[in-house]
Formats: sequence, C-alpha cells, structure tokens
Amino acid sequence: MKTRMSRCSTKSTPEPEVLGACKTETPRGETLTLQLSVSAQLPQGTNCLACSEDGMYLSLGHSRGLSVWCASSLSCVAEWLQDTLEITNIQMCRMAEAVYLLSTVDDMGVARVFIYHSERIHLLSVINVMENVNKRSICLAFELSEGGLYGVASLKCSGDVWLEIYHFPTQAWLKELEKESSNNQDQNLSGNVDLKWSPVEVSKIKPPKTPAGLTLQSPDKVLNKTDFYMHCLSLDIETEGRPFSEQSGKTNAANGSYSLTEFFYRHCTHHFLLPCGQFPGDNKTNSNRGSPVAVCVWWSGSHNLLQYSLKNKPDVEPIPDMIWPNAQEILCSAVSTCTRFIAVGLKGAMLCVWDRQSGAPLAVVVVSAADVFSKVQFLDDGPESADDCQSLTAAEVSLLLVCKSGIIHRVSVGRGKQPFTVQLTERPKDNRDLITVTASVPFLQGLLLMVQRNGKIVLQDVTCQTNVCFLIPTASHLITTPCSPVYTLSTKQQTLFIQGDPKPSCSSLSEGESQSQLFTFHFGDSDIVKKFIISLPDSSQLQTVSCVNLEESCNLYLEQRALSVDERHKSVTDTWKRLQETALALQQECSRSAAS
Repeated sequence: MKTRMSRCSTKSTPEPEVLGACKTETPRGETLTLQLSVSAQLPQGTNCLACSEDGMYLSLGHSRGLSVWCASSLSCVAEWLQDTLEITNIQMCRMAEAVYLLSTVDDMGVARVFIYHSERIHLLSVINVMENVNKRSICLAFELSEGGLYGVASLKCSGDVWLEIYHFPTQAWLKELEKESSNNQDQNLSGNVDLKWSPVEVSKIKPPKTPAGLTLQSPDKVLNKTDFYMHCLSLDIETEGRPFSEQSGKTNAANGSYSLTEFFYRHCTHHFLLPCGQFPGDNKTNSNRGSPVAVCVWWSGSHNLLQYSLKNKPDVEPIPDMIWPNAQEILCSAVSTCTRFIAVGLKGAMLCVWDRQSGAPLAVVVVSAADVFSKVQFLDDGPESADDCQSLTAAEVSLLLVCKSGIIHRVSVGRGKQPFTVQLTERPKDNRDLITVTASVPFLQGLLLMVQRNGKIVLQDVTCQTNVCFLIPTASHLITTPCSPVYTLSTKQQTLFIQGDPKPSCSSLSEGESQSQLFTFHFGDSDIVKKFIISLPDSSQLQTVSCVNLEESCNLYLEQRALSVDERHKSVTDTWKRLQETALALQQECSRSAAS
C-alpha cells in the first residue's frame, strides 16, 4: 500500500486537452491542478464503491463478492467471498451503533442484504431467490433507506415490472446478531452455528391500471369524471390516435374511444420521503427518527407521481395516499435532502417543483432550451435552519438540470419569487467532452463535481460559472470507465474516493501498480478548495413539523400566512408595478406604430 499527500500544483504541465478545458487561472496565468493521491490497491474486478453515512467504512463490490474497508486507514476489515459471484451495485447504511446494513445486486440481477458487525459480514436475506431459472425475477435497482428500516427494489420478470417494499426486522436482527456473537465467543461450541435470520416483510406495488372494460371517450369527456384518481391515470394515455403502449388496448377508429386493459411500463423510479406533517402517514409518530414514512413512485411514460405509505400491511395491495399530477410526461425526478420538495423534469423543457408542506407547486418553469432533460438534482438544498424547513414561505431552492445534449442549467425558484435560470455549460463540440457525472458536494458551498467522458474531473463554481480546479490522477493512471466512474463522496470525511486503472501505454509499472488503484482527495487539505467548505447542520434538525390533525395543519398554514403578509404584499406590489410598466411600454409602442 502506498500513501501520498494530496498536493496542489501550479507549475506542472498536464496533458494539452486538460489545460484547454480548465478556464481557472492563477494571477500568473497558470492553470490550477490538484493531484489525486494513490492510497490503496483495489481487489481485482472492483465494480462499485459506497461509503457509510458516518464516514467510518467503505464497502466494495468486486468479481468475488464484497469487502468492507476502514475509511480512515483504507485497510480491509471483513470480506464475504464467493467464486463466480460478481457484485455490480452496493450500498451501505448505519443501522445501529457499530452495526451496518449492506445491499448488493450482482451481475445476474440477484439482490441480497448483509449485515456487518465486529469485522464479520453475515448474509441476512436473498431478495429474489431463483427457484425457477425460466421464471426468475431480475433486480433492476435496490435501495436502502437511511437507518436501514426499509428497502425498495425494482424487479422484472417476463416483461412485467413492479416495485417491492421491504420492511426489515431490524430489532430482531440486532437480537439475533447479539446471539450469534455470543455463540462465537463460547469456546464450548465447535464450528460455526447456522443461524436462521428473521424473514423480511414484503409488499408489492404494481403499475396502475384502469378497471377492465372501462371505455374512455374523447379527452373532453374524460375531464367530467368524478374519480380524481382515474382522471389522473387517464392523462397517461396518448390521445393522438393510439394508447400509451401497443399492449395497453385497441383503438376504435369509428368513434375514437379507447378500450383499456392493463398498462405496460418499462421501468419505475422511486424516492423515500421523510415526515412532512400534511398528508396521510406523516401525522404518525415515528419511533425511528429520520426514517421515511412514504415512498414516491412514477412509471415511465406517466404524468403522475404516486405517494404510497410505508405503513401498509404486507398482505394488502398498496394504493396511493397522494397523487401529484403533472401536465407533461415525467422524464426525471429528484427530492431535496429534507424531502419536502420534489422536482420533476417534464417533456417540453418544463420543470415543476412540488412543495409537500403546502401541497402545491413551489414553481413551474419552462426552460428556454429545445432539449430533453436527462437528470434533475437539488443544489444546496438543505435549509439553513429548522425554521426554514418548517416555514411554508420557503427560502430559495436551487436545482441543476442536465440535458441529453450535454447542456446544464441552474434554476433558482422560491414562493413569490421570479424564477432565475442560467446556463452553466455549452453543448460540447466533441463527444469526449460530454459530462457523464454531475454531483453536488454538500460540504462545498456552490461547487459541483463533474466528470467528463474523456476522464477529466472538474470542480466548478456554479455561482460564477467558472472552473475552480481540476483533479488529475498520477501520470501512470486513468480514471476507470469515465462514462460510469466507480466513486463515492464521504461527507463526514470530506473526501472523494475514485477508482483508477493503469494506462495501457505505461509499461514501467510494478506488479502492484499494474492493478486498479483507489485514488483519494481530501478537500480540506487544499487551500484552493478549503475556502468553500461549510459546516452542515445536524440532519435531525431538518425534520419538518408534524401535525396530528387537520385543525393543527390549518392553524399552521394560517400562522405562516400571517407571518408572510409583508413579503406577499411586496411581491404583489412588485408584480403590479411590472404590469404597469409593461402596459405603458405597449401603449407607447402602439402610439409610435400609429404615428408612422
């Protein structure tokens, strides 16, 4: 294992294309570069990397299983190995003191749940057991909630896609883990004792469907339906002569009506939601502080966000507690750190930000770009204080919109405020310059970490639209698969961990250096980046207020309205002033036109 200190270099001569990409210059006109540190040699075939929320451990998925490393010493503390098992996705969360839950997905689409404690890894459950190879389900995505109380997996089998919600018996697992540890310490027992872990409770969410035999006439008659849920689902039907999917029904050409059967969706996207105090499931006291109470789901081709409570019984098919309808088809989505705000990127270059506290859109913005959104994410989305998160008059929220063409926009919105949009990047002339990763760094004020297809790593200041610096590996290595780099950010340690591979052209490497390396960069060690570091509030302070009944919710709303009367009055005055100025300008233009 080799260790080097991160260093700042203003006199080194990087590759020409790297110099051309960086616009930030020192007073002497020299480009700033920050070199990544070679910290450790990675296991062969490392595919994924994750860091625990407390910054204590790293988890690695590779071609023989998974490993857990100490994040400070970068030494392996535990392994779970199995030949021919290749882990392609991994996540790690802290379940209790010194106890961590891990979720994995392998290259065959099998999802598993592990627990790590006292330098040992135990397999708790295989999510989708392959009982029949011909009818096996494939896991497309698997995510753990913070604290490890819930898990959500997207599964596919024979063309059908559905979502499964898992309620993990964390208290039972902790007791069983304690029993297992005591058995291992008992010298009278010979060999390991097989322990049967408590089963996981599962509830399934299927794509929404309309009742069999229901016939919808023309779109204007759909608007007369009294069932709001059915009305929102009807918006997901294409009205240009055919249904949304060719498998969803047949079009009656005579009268233009649709005979609807079950919809066929290709994939779904989900987000965990914390208590927000206004909707079903939010008003119940949660014994696990910071644990989610609902999950928000949308299916490809849909206009609607569907909110499901996590308190549903496993044997009852969940139904949505809340529907967030949108005017256009959803392309991408994101939630803020406190999950009060939900942003959806829609067709037609439209962005909608929903406020769960008020139950209404915070803003609807049409971005002036003839492009298609591929990603939306929040920037600096944490409220400055708990009062900001509880207030119905929310402070300004900033978002990042990534387009398929490579153009990136920053959008700032707020209640009663004019939306502000600025374009951060131009459409790249070369496909190698296309940005593949855009990650906000929570502990760096206004900075964005970007990875390009050519392997360049840039820290950009989104406020002044300049590159602060770029990070480069050693001369003998390249960033692994820049289109999908293997990396993770540790907020607690303020460190970037990223995988690098040796250059094919470099033949003078030792045996250890010829394998994949783990590169690190400690942001606090650089004077260039240190000035951007901010202290983050405790996540427990970001919990929104919870109302136990409708009366308290109304009282909160009226209280916030009273507190915001001056701000709303100023907003109305400014709007009226702008209208008068616009009307006057139009009158003057008409007078000049008439005179000419």
